[in-house]
Amino acid sequence: MKEKFLGVDFGDARTGLALSEATGLLAVGAGCIRCGNLRKTAEQVAAFAKEQGVARIIIGKPLNMNGTEGPRCERVRAFAGIVEEESGLPVELFDERLTTVSAHRFLSDTGVNSKKRKDSVDELSATLILQNGVDVRAVQEVLGHEHLNTTEIYTHVDNESLRIAAKANPLSRIKNRGKNEK
Repeated sequence: MKEKFLGVDFGDARTGLALSEATGLLAVGAGCIRCGNLRKTAEQVAAFAKEQGVARIIIGKPLNMNGTEGPRCERVRAFAGIVEEESGLPVELFDERLTTVSAHRFLSDTGVNSKKRKDSVDELSATLILQNGVDVRAVQEVLGHEHLNTTEIYTHVDNESLRIAAKANPLSRIKNRGKNEK
């Protein structure tokens, strides 16, 4: 049996939550906490994790687009520390770049109005963070490389996809034949 995970998109006003189902492979939205206080929000997340029987908590890590950590990361690290202390569960920070943008775009594309979008975006962001986190863990398991980071996994998967696509597509072999023969 796989582990059940909790995904968290920490925010100052709202904190989105998502749970993986029993196999630990599929993330589903689990609501929002509206607190505004770092410690109280962390305590509520820890209590929710215990109630749900999760084995691990994955919290979105708000890296800058260039991969560096800014002041927001420090706040999330403090939050994660309190969640880990209160829950007694392992907490992992996971790169959350563009999850909120993706959540807004999805909700907009599916016709969710701006008021309802505001209520849903944090939960959907947490779902995206958790789904990305469990996907990476699954790929690490399959590849047998638990040490690979997200970028290395995507590069490996992309290279493997290109190799498979080239084998499957005779036109790509014809186009590339002259290049390989030189």
